[in-house]
Amino acid sequence: MRHIGFRRLLATARTTRFRAERAAAGRTTGRTGLLPPPVHLSLRDSRTLNLAVTAPDGERIERAHLLVSRGHRRFRVPLAFERHTDGGPLLTGTATLRDVLDEESGGPAGSPRLGDGVWRLTLVTADARGRVRRRGIGIDGPSPLPPTPTVRHAPNPRTGTLIRIVRCRSGRAVLQVTRSRPRAEVVRFVPGGDGITVHGRLVRTAAGRRWRARAVRRRDGVTVPVGALWEGAEFSFRLPLGEMAGASPGQWVWDFHVEGDTDAGEGPLPLGRRLHDVRDPAAAFPTPFRVFALPGGALVRAHAHFTKSGAFAVTCRDITDQAS
Repeated sequence: MRHIGFRRLLATARTTRFRAERAAAGRTTGRTGLLPPPVHLSLRDSRTLNLAVTAPDGERIERAHLLVSRGHRRFRVPLAFERHTDGGPLLTGTATLRDVLDEESGGPAGSPRLGDGVWRLTLVTADARGRVRRRGIGIDGPSPLPPTPTVRHAPNPRTGTLIRIVRCRSGRAVLQVTRSRPRAEVVRFVPGGDGITVHGRLVRTAAGRRWRARAVRRRDGVTVPVGALWEGAEFSFRLPLGEMAGASPGQWVWDFHVEGDTDAGEGPLPLGRRLHDVRDPAAAFPTPFRVFALPGGALVRAHAHFTKSGAFAVTCRDITDQAS
């Protein structure tokens, strides 16, 4: 409970800070300080920012760039001139964003490096006489979308950082960068003839800690240790199906947690697959029930799967007596 209260306190403080930063970033000199909604503005996997905005009428623009700024930190994204399908002029640009963890995990160098917080988007143009104008990019409110297999914004699949396009009260578009909390992420699981091997990695966890994994029965909290092999932040282990099925008769659902040897305020990390853009992992990654012949001669019927929330779970039952 102490870990849950600590996480809620951090979440409340971060929400309050983001609200204040959005209010400050959204300030503008009336609607004249904002451009109309762009032809296109999107962000893919919290990495690739794409912009296409109609060039302001009556202006002979010689050069333009998108300014991404927060306080004294600023990044420039060059914009190119193109023609819209209706023949009008467009200013277009693409930028690969990176977050504070990209350098540690081999992310792209030389691209805008955005820290946790709210970043303003400003279109900067200059005419032939050198006159410079700065205007915010306006966007409409979020429109209801029909259900799709993917979500509108997804975290960086490597670092877990989530970057979203957010509309301030003034109508101005900003980028909101939220760092991921510590996670234990499943990379893949491989069923074999006598068991299932799980491969995973840790995201944004404290360095120098020793970690261990355990299976936790969902109904009553009975635990079974899992012998994981570690290589840095990556790990792998075979599911202890014999111990799980032998805990008591019946079919049970088991979850998996990874925890450190010291208390850093994190608590156990639930194992799952959450750094993706899939709306319903249970429907997108269906897996069948399988029967495994364990080394001791027992037969176990197991179902390794992802839940709708992205948690990794296993349902298993000893069926040795039924098969004899």
